[in-house]
Amino acid sequence: MEVVILYAHPNPASFNNAIKDKVIDTLKSKGISYSLRDLYDMNFNPVLTGRQLYDIFVNSKVDEDVKQEQEIISQAKTLIVIHPIWWSGMPAILKGYIDRVFTYGFAYKEENGEIVGLLKGKKVVIINTFGADERELAQFGIKECFGKIYYSIYGFCGIEQIKTKFLFAVPYVSDEDRKKMLKEVQTFIEENI
Repeated sequence: MEVVILYAHPNPASFNNAIKDKVIDTLKSKGISYSLRDLYDMNFNPVLTGRQLYDIFVNSKVDEDVKQEQEIISQAKTLIVIHPIWWSGMPAILKGYIDRVFTYGFAYKEENGEIVGLLKGKKVVIINTFGADERELAQFGIKECFGKIYYSIYGFCGIEQIKTKFLFAVPYVSDEDRKKMLKEVQTFIEENI
């Protein structure tokens, strides 16, 4: 499989769902194989427990659900991550997925006193929706902030190619504007896969 889609939005009628569908249609039109990891549909448990953390660092062991996700990610060349920005961050279920799946020994390790990313050779393509207007968020340097956050997650794990697409004011724009956004998503995927 070439692509893993990590999707995090609980509403099947959301614009994020339309984005996910557009991404899938674009991959299919290019003959690209993919695995969809719809975290809400999977009812993925995002809570990293003390026992799990102990097992990761002391026993080099992860739970079966995490092992399965790691095997799926291992096979992919590209991760496509689709989610809204809520309260200046990703939905908790996706953050918990990263906490539980991007573990020591799988996504990174220490070697000779240095952290080494283990997901080298992969790339990540991220699509985010915002409720606020781009001009409103620009004063806070939102694009730069998320660029740093995504590098500190995915770059830390050795992923060197990180591409982002931000879609702003989604609840307030017209249906025509949303159609244009979906066309932008298609082009963005075609250019970055």
